[in-house]
Amino acid sequence: MSMTDTEKTGNPEETIAMSNAPQERGIDPKLLELLVCPVTKAALDYDAANNELVSRAAKLAYPIRDGIPIMLPEEARPIEG
Repeated sequence: MSMTDTEKTGNPEETIAMSNAPQERGIDPKLLELLVCPVTKAALDYDAANNELVSRAAKLAYPIRDGIPIMLPEEARPIEG
């Protein structure tokens, strides 16, 4: 059985601080394996520097906001190369 954050810290105020802490950037590798570009259906690469999923086939970079990939072509930014 898993302990709650309050049980781990013993202090509800610390629990609030923990829940309000900024989330680490990144994407779950298993999720990345499942996602494809909605335009080309090609695999995506994770760009950690820009926190984006990149479709080299479509030359688009999809943003990740609050840990959620925004897989809408109209939200993607064009990339070179």
